[in-house]
Amino acid sequence: MPNKFSCDAQALWTTGPETLELRLQEVRRPAEGEVLVRTLWSGISLGTERLVFTGAVPESEWQRMRAPFQEGDFPFPVKYGYACVGEIVEGDPARTGETVFVLHPHQTHFTVSGSAAVKIPAGVPARRAILAANMETALNGLWDGGASPGDHVAVVGGGVVGLLVAYLAARLPGTRVTVVDTDPAKERHAHALGAAFALPGDAPLDQDLVFHTSGHPSGLDTALSLAGREAKVVEMSWYGAKPVTAHLGGGFHSRRLTLRSSQVGSLPPDRQARWTYRRRMETALSLLCDPALDTLISPPISIAQAAERLPEIFAGRVPVLAQPIRHGAENDVQNNDGPAAAP
Repeated sequence: MPNKFSCDAQALWTTGPETLELRLQEVRRPAEGEVLVRTLWSGISLGTERLVFTGAVPESEWQRMRAPFQEGDFPFPVKYGYACVGEIVEGDPARTGETVFVLHPHQTHFTVSGSAAVKIPAGVPARRAILAANMETALNGLWDGGASPGDHVAVVGGGVVGLLVAYLAARLPGTRVTVVDTDPAKERHAHALGAAFALPGDAPLDQDLVFHTSGHPSGLDTALSLAGREAKVVEMSWYGAKPVTAHLGGGFHSRRLTLRSSQVGSLPPDRQARWTYRRRMETALSLLCDPALDTLISPPISIAQAAERLPEIFAGRVPVLAQPIRHGAENDVQNNDGPAAAP
């Protein structure tokens, strides 16, 4: 390897219930068709990675939940994550210096096939690009919902995925989009992304389309209550092993509501003949050009701090949206990041 890179990378592992550890692991030089990536930023997908951290991934989903470059097996120890942004430093000479997104766990540098490293558009700062996987999820959810111009849309749950769904829906002509959350602090993020905001008790009724992204069963009840007659409620939360009780009495049947699941692991059936996962990822990256999305980016922590700082973030003691992890020294990434918003 070049002298500026160690043969060992630092990688973040979940080694037991609510236990994180930085481990050294050897990184091999790239073979033909592969590239070596030096990580600039990685992002925490808060809902999913919290379930991994607490050991709440149900055994029935251990195989389906595997990340593309995961090492180890559920429940522990496991190296998990899927939002790395880095620079190609070795491999294909034509791509050296290219900034890329890879569905890779949190690790300071790694070798992958060149096809797994997706080029980030010039207008997208590296730090903002950690939102790519969440933007994919939001885009898939919007497709599953079938949002149309002029729709009245409610998004119950103002986390990163919910706010990205609201952002995309608000850009359809004539739509009225409301983010519904119990935390009034989410209002400024919703407004920054072009949506209205309401607490659950003040949310608009008779909506054409409702997305549920809060991860809490009570939020699903709120979503069902906001849907108009014959409307669709798209369930985007994933609860892991936690049982969920939904109140399907009241107007659920009389209003003939549709409850539809959405999961990013599959393309919607009406797009599978034309779309690939690569095309969807490239589209998600292209949708990150808007500086307004920086409202979702919380102040960074370093990879060296991650094992110590993430437990309090997963426990909700520190309010964050998208949590970036900085890899390497500040001077290595100063030209590759956008401004971070306050939490």
